[in-house]
Amino acid sequence: MKKTWLLGVGFFSISLGWALYNGFVPYFLNDYLSSTALIGFLMTIDNYFALFLQPYIGNRSDRTNTRFGRRMPYLLIGIPFAAIFYGLIPFHTSLLTLILFMVCMNVSMAIFRSPTIALMPDITPEEKRTKANGIINFMGGCGGILAFSIGSYLFGIEESLPFLAVSATLIIALVVVFKNIQEKEDSIPFIAPVKPKINYKAELNNPTVFLLAAIFFWFMAIQGMEALFTLYGVNELGLSKSASAFSLAFFSLSFVLSAIPSGILGAKFGKKRIILFGIVGLFFVFLLLNWVQSVFSLRSLLSVGGMFWACININSYPYIVSLGDEHSFGTRTGLYYFVSSLAAIISPPTLGLLIDIFGFGILFNATAGSMLFALICMWRVRNVPSPKT
Repeated sequence: MKKTWLLGVGFFSISLGWALYNGFVPYFLNDYLSSTALIGFLMTIDNYFALFLQPYIGNRSDRTNTRFGRRMPYLLIGIPFAAIFYGLIPFHTSLLTLILFMVCMNVSMAIFRSPTIALMPDITPEEKRTKANGIINFMGGCGGILAFSIGSYLFGIEESLPFLAVSATLIIALVVVFKNIQEKEDSIPFIAPVKPKINYKAELNNPTVFLLAAIFFWFMAIQGMEALFTLYGVNELGLSKSASAFSLAFFSLSFVLSAIPSGILGAKFGKKRIILFGIVGLFFVFLLLNWVQSVFSLRSLLSVGGMFWACININSYPYIVSLGDEHSFGTRTGLYYFVSSLAAIISPPTLGLLIDIFGFGILFNATAGSMLFALICMWRVRNVPSPKT
């Protein structure tokens, strides 16, 4: 699994970049915009590319054939540009230049994100892909933790420092992956089987539709919370910018530490049961966050929330795949990411609009309400074959 750990460096840099982007870019936008809804909308730019550009690039990389391989050319093009525009973000001189740097960075990230993800199954045998996915998620989670811990510390010293650090990390990750993974040598030879034409109507059966709805609602809660929490901490709780962002590190750390145990629990007690447990727990955590009186209680609840989020997130993707057969894995993966990206697009501006109307105190009431809808939808997921639950 050495190659997986090396590839994980790429996932680490991507997660580090996105976590820091979501945590600190709203501060820059807040200097120019008074509408939280508009800030939330601008923070969803990456998800529009996730809906349209990333699937195209991923498919295009399947049909690419160069001396560097199928995926590597996209990394060699996208990562350097992403590093440049990421480093320029804190040096914006106006709202126009800030948005320009944001858009260019997001386009650059979209160029290499899907090919990087596709490298994992390319170089990993089928029987080892679950373990490989766990390693990659662990490293991605570590990137999120560093973004809100060390990133917050650097941001407190000089606002440009964490962005420059991420730019350097992206370049280092490219060098590590390029030097250690030789696509044409490391990729697993395979003969593509003849697959039946996917019938989307058949795939969108009753349990799948309700599960997709549940996925949408819990990502509405999480994506909105993560995008707007730093502003909430400053405006509602009176925290400093760095202390507010650092608090999210407790949520990320708890998620990473709980990822493997959550998968074990899902295998032992059933994915649906553990997901329901996580939804109920996160619902109460969001409600209790409305009454926090200290930083200690805030970070304690966020730590508990991270454990419940792991119960949901670690088991949800395998669960939706298990509702179909082996020929529909790609289709169901696409449905999963389409729904989660759609939620990420809608959630920040919607919650931002509610904050504009009712104030920042509405944030965790709204996320709790979204989790309640997820619970109702998840409860309706029935008629699942017992071996796959």
